[in-house]
Amino acid sequence: MASRPTKRCFATLSPYEEQIGYYRAIRHGNHIFVSGTTSVDPLSPANAPKILFPGDAKQQTCTALQESINAIQGLGGKGVEDIVRVKMFVGCHEHCAAVGEGFRDILGKQNQGKEGLVGAAATMIVVNGGFINKDMLVEVEVDAIVY
Repeated sequence: MASRPTKRCFATLSPYEEQIGYYRAIRHGNHIFVSGTTSVDPLSPANAPKILFPGDAKQQTCTALQESINAIQGLGGKGVEDIVRVKMFVGCHEHCAAVGEGFRDILGKQNQGKEGLVGAAATMIVVNGGFINKDMLVEVEVDAIVY
């Protein structure tokens, strides 16, 4: 009988992880699932989380994607070349272009290079009513497959 893949967890200092009780990412077999990630200051307290780059949707996107890449690497992945799917949740239509620019800068298919194939299937959804923190402009979920 084949053994079941083990589940491994990756946590950060995010105050929301502490407040809500979830992990930044889970690896099960060769799949890594990164939780909704925002541009939160990891050093801010759980009872008063602070968002980095208020008003800058592009920089919040880049920060959230980099945090997701760090989680993938923390669970044994290489990084951007392992990412297969990204879901981007945007607080309002006006920020969609900036979020797209941030995605393109980090994961755009034009970024081929020493890391190998870069690019991902992607979805962008506008969230009516915003997020848990009024300064959040974007939240991303990332899925990766590692070999």
